[in-house]
Formats: sequence, structure tokens, C-alpha cells
Amino acid sequence: MSTTPDEATADPSTILEEARNHAESGDLERAAELFRRVLETGDTSERAQAALGLAVVLEGRGDHEGAREADRLAIATGDPEYGARAAYHLALSWERAGERDQARDAWRTVVDFGNRAYLPPACLALAQLADEDGDARQACEWWEQVIATEDPEYAPVAAHDLALRLIEWGEPARAQRVLSGALDLVDRGRDAQAHARLAVSLGISHLEQAINAFGSVTPGEDADPDVVPLAIELLARTLPLRGRDEAAQEIWRRGLADPALGEDVRARLRRTFAAEGEDLWWEGEVEAAVRANSVPALTSEVFGALDHMYAVIAARYANGADGLPAEAYQVMGEAVRVPTAYPWGRALQESFAERLRQAMGSDVPILPPGWPDADLG
Repeated sequence: MSTTPDEATADPSTILEEARNHAESGDLERAAELFRRVLETGDTSERAQAALGLAVVLEGRGDHEGAREADRLAIATGDPEYGARAAYHLALSWERAGERDQARDAWRTVVDFGNRAYLPPACLALAQLADEDGDARQACEWWEQVIATEDPEYAPVAAHDLALRLIEWGEPARAQRVLSGALDLVDRGRDAQAHARLAVSLGISHLEQAINAFGSVTPGEDADPDVVPLAIELLARTLPLRGRDEAAQEIWRRGLADPALGEDVRARLRRTFAAEGEDLWWEGEVEAAVRANSVPALTSEVFGALDHMYAVIAARYANGADGLPAEAYQVMGEAVRVPTAYPWGRALQESFAERLRQAMGSDVPILPPGWPDADLG
């Protein structure tokens, strides 16, 4: 398309505005032509804007290499706003292409511009790249730079990632400071997810600090028989919250094996289930499950066995007394009524009744309402 005399002598700012209008209306070809015309006018104040505009429209047309070259032209102007934006645009382009090294260089260029609008995401991107490369120390330095900007969008993300790394390194107190500062930046009403993420991490850091504190209390000749067993119990019960079940078992084992404190430790281990003054055969199994943090699994096994035995007895009882001595039938009736007094007893009985109905192929209840307390007739 030829250039008219008026277009050739038009002010670059006028051409730039026209180019933007064409870009916004979707005429990318005409927009690219006008952006190039501004660039041809030489080193003007509009050069950086025109180069960035050209990069955007070329990318929209699928010319990624041309877009990157235009970004470089904008960066070369050193313009603190549009040069920084072009570097940001170039970094994203390389990231989408999977070119990590080029993306890292572009992000560093964004940082060099020092524009606070683009500095936080650039530092965060560099932190993520360093972390993925296994350079945790470098990643932490970048996260700290993001946090220092106090940007409400990016600083909480960086604080979360940094805090998790600090917790891994055994620095929960430092992690707490980082997270508490980040929580001050988050508007809970506007970003509930970010607030929740930070709050949970803060809680985890407190758990880790508690684990360290409990673990610092060790048995000795002058060990307090009240405090040390308490510390052992608290440590053993807290470790599973962090997924460290084997460590918790070892804490219980060492505490129970201590000749001076073993009985006090056992009393704390059993305080939530042992019946005072009684020696019940199953308490050893419960104690072992508590040590292994496997009480739910044990409970499931027990209920499974109970459900099976109950079904066997209840099915025969529901079949009537025919063929059974009266005493045996009466004992069965007592057995099926045993669970009634427990909170879960009615659910067990109703489950059996429904399974019996399904087994009989009936659409109506086989047993009377309130069974087994109701008369079978």
C-alpha cells in the first residue's frame, strides 16, 4: 500500500493513535503497517510504543519471531514504561514456547528496568525457574525480592512458596514472620483462597515449631516425671499431623522403654481409651494402633468383623425358632439386641434389615419396624 503525501508528513503520535485504533478494531495488517511507519521516523518518543504495538499485533497474526524482534526494538529504547512492558511481553512469549533460558534472560531484563508494575511478576517467575532448576537459595532470594515489593497479588504467592521452603529447612519461626506479613497484604473478602493458603501454611509452621519444642525435652536423670511424659505424648501425637507416623511410633517406643518414665508414658498413651481398674483383652490392640496412628484402620477391621458376625446370627434369628432349642433361640435374640445401646447400634441393625430385604428380592421390608426389639410374630 502506497503512502500519501499527507501520511508521509503526519506526526508520529497521530500515526501511532491510528495504528492503535486499527489494532483494536481487528485490522492487524493495517495496524502493523502504521506501527512500522512510526518506527521509520527514527528515534522519536513514540518509538518504544510503536515497537511494542507492532510486537502485539505480529503475535496476534502468528508471527512470533517478528513479534520478538519488535519487542527487542522497544527494549533497546530504554523507555522505562514501554521498554519494560516489551521485556515482559518477550518473557511470556519465550515461556509459552518452552524456551526457559531465553525466558530467564527476558525476565532479568524486566528486573533491570526496575518498573514496579512489572518487577513483582518478573521476580516471581525467576524464583520459579530457579526452584525448578534446583537452586533453592537463588529461588529464595527472588521470593524475598517479590515480598519486598508488598504487591498484594504477587507477594502473598512468593511468601507462601518461601515459607514452605523455610519449613523444610527447619526454620518455622522465620516462616511465620514471612506468612504473617503476607496475610496483612491479603484482603480476605476479595481473595479468600489466598488467605486460606497462607493461614494453613502459618498453622503448619506453628506445628513444626511445636514439634521442635516438644522434641527438645529429653529424658535424663533429673527428668520431671510430669513434664517429660507429657512432652513425649504431645510430640508423638503431633508428628502424624505432619505425615510422620514412623517418627511418632519411634517416640512412643523410646518413651515406653525408658525405665524411669515408661509407666508414666504408658498411662498417657492409654488415657483416651483404657478403662480404669479393668484389664480388657483388646486394649493391647488399641494401644498398638494408637502408637502406629492406625486407629481408623483398626476400627474398620473391628466393625467389618462385627458386621459379618451380626449378619450370620441375625439371619438365623430372623428365620424363626424352628429347628432350634428354645434356649439357643433366646441367646440369639439377646445377641442381636446387644448393639442397641450403642450410638451405632441402630445403624448396624438397619443395615442388616436392608441387606436381608435385598437378598430376599422383596420390595417391602422383611422385618417389622423397630426390629429386633419388635416381635417377629
